[in-house]
Amino acid sequence: MSGTVSAGQFAGYPCVSFALPCGDSVQVALQGAQVLSWVSGGRERLYLSPAAAQDGHSAIRGGVPVCFPQFNERGSLPKHGFFRNQAWRQASVDGIPANAEVLIQQSAAGVEQGTLCLALSDDAASRSVWPHPFAARLVVHLARGVLRVTLAVRNTGDQPLAFSGALHTYLAVDDIGQTRLGGLGGQREWDSVSDLYGQGSDTLVIEGEFDRVYDAASGPLLLQDGAHSLQLRQSASWANTVVWNPGVKRGALVPDLPPEGYLRMLCVEAAQVFSPISVAAGQSWQGWQELRAV
Repeated sequence: MSGTVSAGQFAGYPCVSFALPCGDSVQVALQGAQVLSWVSGGRERLYLSPAAAQDGHSAIRGGVPVCFPQFNERGSLPKHGFFRNQAWRQASVDGIPANAEVLIQQSAAGVEQGTLCLALSDDAASRSVWPHPFAARLVVHLARGVLRVTLAVRNTGDQPLAFSGALHTYLAVDDIGQTRLGGLGGQREWDSVSDLYGQGSDTLVIEGEFDRVYDAASGPLLLQDGAHSLQLRQSASWANTVVWNPGVKRGALVPDLPPEGYLRMLCVEAAQVFSPISVAAGQSWQGWQELRAV
């Protein structure tokens, strides 16, 4: 079976979107190739701030921002780099033209699935702040109960390409005080709020401002949000997992987050924080994060 990619607006942002026959759907902003909505099982699984900027170039607070080629302020670029501020374009998926129907296939096992791809490459503006040739793709794969987001970067220059970054995923929760995250027990942990190193607890409880970087676990994480559960996996090509919630005090200082916004979100990010990724001339890298409703 097949379905047509729809172009339109979502929460005020120009987007492309598609839905599976089962009702699961995804909305992807052309700005930043940023996934803004993933509905699965009739429930919105991503948090998008109602106070997010809608000027077409400022970072969008929520969904799945693509941080590249810099994580946070660890470099000379603006925070989290420039990918999330750029206008991306639809690209082909496995030879299917971008303006044609996107494949929404049903496998022999009866699994509905679809894929959408957006692209970005260097230009005069990007080279003025980061003088490196590149070609990037953001591939969004949707199946019943599953969302996988893959960032792929090709070094189109003749020198090695070094970068850090993240898929800065904002997960929707009903109450951060009742939210639990498992799967990072024993992993090396850096608490950036206290600047202390330690080991992750078997179950993370989010109390106050929480901003920690972990060595990525080899197995899946499990987010428990009341009666709802979400399993998270990431590719081994991301070395770290970041868990962040601003808490009430820090949240009040975030201008594009409503006063109670911190209660409704938790960021769990597939990331590269401490050591850069290096890609040789003419070579490619990719990293993904997968969310699965369980």
